[in-house]
Amino acid sequence: MASTVNQPDSPATKRPGYGQLLRTPRAWTFLLPGFAARQPFAMLTIGIVLLVQNTTGSYGTAGAVAAVTGVSMAVFAPQNGKLADRFGQSAVLLPGVLVHTASVVLLTVLALSHAPMWALFAAAVPAGASVPQIGPMVRARWAAKLDGSPLMTTAAAFESVTDEFTFVIGPVLATALCTGVHPAAGLIAEATLTLVGGLFFAAQRSTAPAPNRAVDGVRAKHTSALTIPGVRALAVAFLGIGAVFGGMQVGLTSFTEEIGRQGIAGLLYGTFAAGNMLAGVVCGAIAWRRSPQGRLLIAYAALALACSALWAVHSVPLLGALGLLIGLCIAPALITGYTLVESLVPATSRTEAFTWLTGSVALGQAIAVTAAGQLADRVSASAAFVVPLAGTALALAVLVALRKRLKPRSEGRIVQASTRGMSHRVPVTVD
Repeated sequence: MASTVNQPDSPATKRPGYGQLLRTPRAWTFLLPGFAARQPFAMLTIGIVLLVQNTTGSYGTAGAVAAVTGVSMAVFAPQNGKLADRFGQSAVLLPGVLVHTASVVLLTVLALSHAPMWALFAAAVPAGASVPQIGPMVRARWAAKLDGSPLMTTAAAFESVTDEFTFVIGPVLATALCTGVHPAAGLIAEATLTLVGGLFFAAQRSTAPAPNRAVDGVRAKHTSALTIPGVRALAVAFLGIGAVFGGMQVGLTSFTEEIGRQGIAGLLYGTFAAGNMLAGVVCGAIAWRRSPQGRLLIAYAALALACSALWAVHSVPLLGALGLLIGLCIAPALITGYTLVESLVPATSRTEAFTWLTGSVALGQAIAVTAAGQLADRVSASAAFVVPLAGTALALAVLVALRKRLKPRSEGRIVQASTRGMSHRVPVTVD
């Protein structure tokens, strides 16, 4: 069996950078469709909050409906990821985008018809359960192409930037449509973009990871990614990040309404997301020497500290500046968490692992939206900003306690082996 071990001119030994990453063969065939397909994701929660608040007059009710969607996504996203690992991404995406589109349209009609809350909840469940997991699927494609390469950190940063760019565009677009066109326009746009973008991405089958169904005629064993201790620790960390997203959405919306400037809510949230995007660009360009575990703890501590002042800010410029700072702190934590998946999780379970993290963000966001909505209704808009602080502080405490679980499952370099005409990537431990 012939093998070669990371020759000097191989991608694994070059300095990682965005230029090198984007020259990965056939990467653009999934990057462009993936970018289009994930745009609606950032519009869903804010679209629900704005529509339901308009039809009911209550942020608490709006937050509760959005929370049901988030919880449903958190519960079903890992199952969708597991199915994608086993049967292929297209097999999960095609029915998923159809169900999601129909569910969002139904939720919109019910809200406009002033349907009872139980009916809104009933429609919110399938709307959340069927959210297409485009981000995790794109990350799984990167992991399949870059397994063992230092470019994985760059890819994680690139995906974080792409995600946050959607959170710059999505909330601003949804808010503009809901406030300037019609309260339902944001959700209608979300459903339309999901259908078109999701089907386009599903059609790009050549770059998708191979389904983990059988190897040489033998049924492949599949172990849930959640059985890995490190994934559980990361899931807790991502719950706190979700609390920031949810608390910021409700807090900024209620604060701008309280001062009579509701139209700038999307702009403020876009500033917050822009900070995340800017930090993501920088993180991906740095050749890190500190271990990912150490970087995660430092970034998360900085995030909790930045969130500690939110509740006391009552000025739009100061709130925008603080939101930018919080965004700058989120990106390093997100990027490092996603990077750790590559070293913690076998390739056969990575889509599922990524969806556990995405689902944790959604669950944290759902809890935060509910809590922040109640605080905004019963106390004040500023009280809603206590939620990001509480979420990150609790998650940081748990992350510190579970830090040893982030140890990679193996260390070593990747070699190329050829057996019976098939190429395999084999981990070799290097002393």
